[in-house]
Amino acid sequence: MNRVVRVDVLEGARIALFSLKSNRMRTVLTTVGIGIGVATLLAIVGIIQGLNASFDKQLASMGTNTLYVSKFPWVMKGDWWQFRNRKNFTLGQVDQIRSQFTYMSGLAPMVARAGDVSFNGEQLSMVDVTGTTSEYISVASYQVLSGRPLTDGDDAMSRPVAVIGATVAANLFPGGLDPIGRTIRIDGRPFQVVGTLAPKGKLLDRDQDLTVLVPFKTFYASFGRRSFSMAISIKSTEDMRKAEDQLVGILRRVRGTPPGQPDDFSINRPEMLAQTYEQLTGALYGVAVGVGFITLLVGGIGIMNIMLVSVRERTREIGIRRALGARKRTIVLQFLMEASAVSALGGLLGTIVGLGTAKVLSLVTPLAADVRWSTVAGGVGFAALVGLLFGIWPAARAAQLDPVEALRYE
Repeated sequence: MNRVVRVDVLEGARIALFSLKSNRMRTVLTTVGIGIGVATLLAIVGIIQGLNASFDKQLASMGTNTLYVSKFPWVMKGDWWQFRNRKNFTLGQVDQIRSQFTYMSGLAPMVARAGDVSFNGEQLSMVDVTGTTSEYISVASYQVLSGRPLTDGDDAMSRPVAVIGATVAANLFPGGLDPIGRTIRIDGRPFQVVGTLAPKGKLLDRDQDLTVLVPFKTFYASFGRRSFSMAISIKSTEDMRKAEDQLVGILRRVRGTPPGQPDDFSINRPEMLAQTYEQLTGALYGVAVGVGFITLLVGGIGIMNIMLVSVRERTREIGIRRALGARKRTIVLQFLMEASAVSALGGLLGTIVGLGTAKVLSLVTPLAADVRWSTVAGGVGFAALVGLLFGIWPAARAAQLDPVEALRYE
């Protein structure tokens, strides 16, 4: 920046700040308009980003390298009866998958029902009772907190034993009572607790700790036969796509699906839930950001209106400055700086209010806010750009004034 331009910038900034100080009420009102736009944008974007981060964390609890094979897709499109009438999986098919699937590191069949679980007068309803094998805990990313996991011997002998989730343990055994070795009742049937699980948290409002694991064969012996699904962990997350392709081929072959016929099973991945969630929140995100931008544009129109009034009020001042040798670019810089300063103050005010609003909402509601610095920079930068763009016309109009006519203006 050469010396002449530097002098013009400094002189323009000085005059702009003096003008804003001379019209405090006008400056404050215009600043508030921009501030509301930035605050709205930051608060909404922060809450949506917080929800996205929370959802990603919940999905990670399902295992990032786990495929879930079932008759039903997690995201159902089409006739429910079409999926209901698919053939059930068999233990023979499970054995064939074990022997042929080269990308697999673990496989656990699982069958579930909602049941009542009780102990010594305490009772929990709608508990997720899952019949499965010893591999389920590692495949589904659970961890044993105390006691032991289910074993192959438990399943082979159909032992009435159970591993309970954190929510079940906390409600049935309050006050630090050790559940290990005690007998709980699942829908009236006795099961000895052999282990407890570490907390996993919620997934889509479903409490993953409101669960009881029992041996696969014990489940069938106690609650009757029904269709089961499978959780399969893959050795490497980099091979997920290849693994899924191989698994589709194996499943079609072992289930006898004719060529040309659609798959009679569904392979579900946690990312499928993420994609559905992103589609839902994407539209909301677009609408929310659009509302914020519209608010900022309204604030920008307010800035332009105020600047045009300012140009008219200071016509004689502009004429005097031009008559004393001020260049057009000096006049343009002065008004652009004035518009940008108002917008920047509004952006700063909106940032403080927006961050505070997002923080308060995350404290008093279940909504989790996550405002990133890139979002703050984007909001403030857009506010400054709005001020600059909407200040161009008034600045150009001031610079184009004829000095003689401006001096005659009353």
